[in-house]
Amino acid sequence: MKTSKLSFRSVLVTGGTGTFGKAFVREILEQHPEVKRIVVFSRDEQKQFEMNREFPVSTYRQLRYFIGDVRDEQRLLHALDGIEAVVHAAALKHVPVAEYNPMEAIKTNVLGAENLINACLRSNVRRVVALSTDKAAAPINLYGATKLCADKLFVAANSMAGKKDLRFSVVRYGNVLGSRGSVVPFFLSEREKGILPITDRRMTRFNITIEQGVLLSLHALETMMGGEIFVPKIPSFRVTTLARAIAPRAKQVITGIRPGEKIHEEMITADDSLNTVEMKGLYIILPTVPEWDVQKWMKNHRVKKVKEGFSYNSGKNKQWLNEAAIRRMITRHLGVKL
Repeated sequence: MKTSKLSFRSVLVTGGTGTFGKAFVREILEQHPEVKRIVVFSRDEQKQFEMNREFPVSTYRQLRYFIGDVRDEQRLLHALDGIEAVVHAAALKHVPVAEYNPMEAIKTNVLGAENLINACLRSNVRRVVALSTDKAAAPINLYGATKLCADKLFVAANSMAGKKDLRFSVVRYGNVLGSRGSVVPFFLSEREKGILPITDRRMTRFNITIEQGVLLSLHALETMMGGEIFVPKIPSFRVTTLARAIAPRAKQVITGIRPGEKIHEEMITADDSLNTVEMKGLYIILPTVPEWDVQKWMKNHRVKKVKEGFSYNSGKNKQWLNEAAIRRMITRHLGVKL
């Protein structure tokens, strides 16, 4: 899914100092010299200061750090001046935080999405990819509900573009290996204590590396027609298997499911199956009200629809990570030898 060359010359990434944003910027700097301007848009000056030490503007002259909040539409509009492509990664994403601070999650995840859409419609941006989450499919917590709402806003935005060469699409994937707040760094920090808390022995999660997430986003930017939700085919893991891989001698203590948590995550629901097609390496949920000829596109790309009632569930996945595979991934991608 690696893109050899990008068709745009300027890109802005919201939430640009996060795990995804830093990996995205690194990929562009190292693999895509055709991109002449990269804007890192985020609200945390300390994180921008630290990121500038890793990727200094004095060395990477195409790079710019832009303080701003997606809650501020005017600031977004200013930042988008001269930008052709946008990757929207900014979000309040911690489930318990969103449950306790619901309006703050709504202001960032929903109203922030609306602000970005409006700013893009008022600028010369051509392509927008928004990052989603498996928690947006049949959500049971507020974070998932806000991301589902944002997904709907980005898909619907295509009908607002009119004659502009502007397309919006969504990339949806699961647990990112080693991202901030994920279970992997937590287990790594707790393994020496000899006890690992497990919410439920049945629990499963999808797994994707940050590099895979970045490449999928670039693929979406280059191939989107507008309104699609791109879903990668990725493996699942059992949380108990992850715990054994990280700390094989640690005792696993069951603590109970937290509020807003699922036993299994889902990226495509049975209802989504009516509009979902399958390609090599990914599924695509097509828009129900497309601005382009879906049937012609399907014929040209030789894709097939999934069976009605199909759902992409982490507990019913065909691909699974065992302990050895998990250890290899943690060593390779996080630099931690197990």
